[in-house]
Order: sequence, then structure tokens, then C-alpha cells
Amino acid sequence: MTSEDAAWHGVIHEILDQSHLWRPEDLAGVVDGAAARLGLTATIYLIDHEQRFLRPLDVPGRKLPEPLAADGTTGGEAFTRVESIPAGDRVWSPMVNGTDRLGVIDYTLPAGADHEFIRQCELVAGLVGHLITTTRPRGDGLRLAQRSQPMTPGAELLWQLLPPLTVSVRDFAVSAVLEPSYDVGGDAYDYVVDDRRPQFVVLDAAGRRLRAGLAAAVVLSSIRASRRAGGDLLEQARAADAELLAQFSDARFATAVLAELDLGTGVLRYVNAGHPPPLVMRDGKIVETLTAGRRMPLGIPDPQATYGEVTLHPGDRLVLYTDGVSEARNAAGEQFGTRRLAELAERHSTDDLPLSEGLRRLAHAVLAHQDGPPSDDLTLLLVEWSAGAALRTLPPSSRENAEAG
Repeated sequence: MTSEDAAWHGVIHEILDQSHLWRPEDLAGVVDGAAARLGLTATIYLIDHEQRFLRPLDVPGRKLPEPLAADGTTGGEAFTRVESIPAGDRVWSPMVNGTDRLGVIDYTLPAGADHEFIRQCELVAGLVGHLITTTRPRGDGLRLAQRSQPMTPGAELLWQLLPPLTVSVRDFAVSAVLEPSYDVGGDAYDYVVDDRRPQFVVLDAAGRRLRAGLAAAVVLSSIRASRRAGGDLLEQARAADAELLAQFSDARFATAVLAELDLGTGVLRYVNAGHPPPLVMRDGKIVETLTAGRRMPLGIPDPQATYGEVTLHPGDRLVLYTDGVSEARNAAGEQFGTRRLAELAERHSTDDLPLSEGLRRLAHAVLAHQDGPPSDDLTLLLVEWSAGAALRTLPPSSRENAEAG
């Protein structure tokens, strides 16, 4: 082991040792102090809930930098492309938890830092991404660092229930976005990537604010309990029907799409409970709108419900969304519409960007279309069945190792 290798080992050792007992507010200072072993300074930036600004964590004794825009800055480029970006005597390294983008670390480099040195910076950024995720539940500090405004109780409830925005496995990737981040009520999403039959859910509970969030929580919990007990998609939907009827006396309902992809055969089975129909993309084009598998919204039992089925090809994308996307209106009253959604989804599918970045840009286009704050929640979920999509969500060093393995 070279002296430089030993120094990097010491950095990682120090961060891990202190992570067991640190408070959330200690994290940035510990990482910077450990990095000083190699003549580095390290500033951690977390992406905010809107995915518009990277917000710095405080390092004791150092002036807190201003937030960085995710668009049009070097740090933002590192975040959006999930790549380390050198800039003079600095390098910006992406920070992920698995494949979920959390932010970046801004390193000031010592003289003579080479490509391998930057790869090690990236490795530490990956470690810090994991530690942020395990540290966040200890207090409010890291959550507050990602916020530009207070959250409503409904939004607080839902964000605690949702899985990460992005996850990838070897042959597919899934990414979601949910707006308005601080006032979301009834929209939600879910997925599991177990075995070779991943499942995906997008739902929209009727109403707004906390009551809608409570209904969404009931639906998510019912689906998960049924799924984990071995229930198929129709049984999961019936479980949600029963719990909505049991927990609410006001005919509370939710629209939803529940889908399962067999990665061995390519068959996608789905149930559409009164929800906008999903779209299938192939070679950058919308090739099918999934109109089968219809049943009544969840909360209204429908014993005649059946599955819809379609066969996907490797490389295909599945687009699921709520009506807050298609029905978003501008000042003239014009809806965003499925045609515009399809056109933008097609455009971003050809940009060779991580799935999560194409989705971020698509969501911001919907928000930009609207006249003022959103009048309804909007949720988008993209699934791409390809190893390339999974690799594009990884930082370069991890991507190289995955390709070699």
C-alpha cells in the first residue's frame, strides 16, 4: 500500500468511525476534517426538494457559501450528469445513495492531483451519500438543509412513506418526481425491485392536504401489506378498496395504476383504477398507450376487474403519471396535455442523460407551463428496461467497475 493509499484509507476510516455517534450537524465538519489529511477541503451540498438548488452544509469556522443553481453551474452539472467535473484547483463530485442523487461535494484539490486522486474523491462522496441517508433520521438538521420553505403536514406524512426517488439494478432503472414538494397531498408512488418481477405504483387520492395524504397512506400501506403477503395486483387493489371503505366514511377513493414487469418474458401486467393511461416508449418514440385493465377507482369495489397486458422490449420506457401533469393549465387555460408530455418525454429520452435528470427536466417543464403554483399534485414515474439506463445513474468510477464486472 502506497502512502497515498494509506492516507485515503485513513480518511474513510475516520469518517466511518465518527459516523456511529455523530449528530446530523457534525457530518460536514467531520468529512472536511478527515479530507484535510490529504490537503483537501470538502464542502457538502444537498439538492433541495424542488431539485433547483444545491444547498451547502455548514462547516464550523468557515463562511457558509451561497446555494448553487442545479442548472448552469459546475456543481449543478456534476449533480445533473452524475459525473465528477474538474474546474481549476477544484473538483465537484456527485453524491448518491445507491443511485438516488443527493447532491455534490466541492473539493479544493492539492497540487498534483491526478485522475486517480479524483476517483478517490468520488469514492468518498459515495460513502458520504450513504451516511447522509442513515444520519437523516437522527434529527431535523439535514432535512431542513434541503428545504427552502416549510412543509404542510400532508407533505410531511407522504415524504416519510415514499421510497427514494431513483433506484437502479443491473438491467433497469426507475425514477420518480413529486410536486409541489412542500404542499403535496394525495399523490404518491411506490416500487419494488425484488427478483425478476419488479412492481410499480402511481396513485392519486381524492382531495387535498392532510386528508388526501391520509388516504394515500392507507392505499400505500394496503398495497404493500397485500404484496408482502403474496397478493397479486388485483388482490392488492382489492385490499386498498377494503381499507379505504373501512377507514373513511365519506366515500374516499383514489385512482391508481399498479404494474408488474416480468423481466424474463417482457410481459407487463397492469391494473388501471380510473387513472390516466400509461405510455410505452421505444427508440425514443411513444409507441403505445395502455388503455386496457380498467377498473373502478380504489375504494369502489369492482369484482369484474381484469388485467391489461403488453409485451415490452429491452430498452423500452414506461411512463406513469397523474392528472396533475396532463391537466396542468397555463394562463390561457390550455392544458399541458398528453401530446406535450409525450413530445418532451421523447426529447429527453435522446439526451443520454441519467433517467432521473430527464425526469427532473420534464417535471420542471410542467411546472413552467402553469400559471402560478400548481392547482393539483403532479407525479411522474419513469421505468427503463436497460442496463445502459442503470449504468447512467452511477458515478463514473462505479460505472467502470460495474461494466468490468
